[in-house]
Amino acid sequence: MTDNKTILEKANAAIRAGNYEGFLAHCTDDTQWNFVGEQTLRGKEAVRTWMATAYEQPPVFLVKHLIAEADFVTALGTITLPDESGKATDYAYCDVWRFRDGKMAELTAFVIKP
Repeated sequence: MTDNKTILEKANAAIRAGNYEGFLAHCTDDTQWNFVGEQTLRGKEAVRTWMATAYEQPPVFLVKHLIAEADFVTALGTITLPDESGKATDYAYCDVWRFRDGKMAELTAFVIKP
C-alpha cells in the first residue's frame, strides 16, 4: 500500500513539473482512465493524446487526502484547470487508482465544479 502511494506521489510530481512522459512511465501500457460521466481512455497512447490538449499547461492541484488499501489508492483534493474559455477554474476531484505490478492500471475519476 505504501509503495502504491509513493508511486502516485512520484507520478503527481511529474505532472506538476509538466513531465507527462515521466508520469506515463508509472502507468501500464493498457491503462484505462474512466472520467465518470464524460469519457473513457484506453491505453497509454490515448492518455498521452488527451494530456497533450487537456494539460497544455500543467494542472495545479492539491491532494488533501491520499488513502491506500490493497491495490487501490484514492486521492481527494482540488485541481485548477482552464475551462472552455481558457479561464482558470477550480474543481473538486476524487481519483481512484487501481495498481497492477507497481504501475497505475486504471483510474476512475470524479471531477466536479463545486
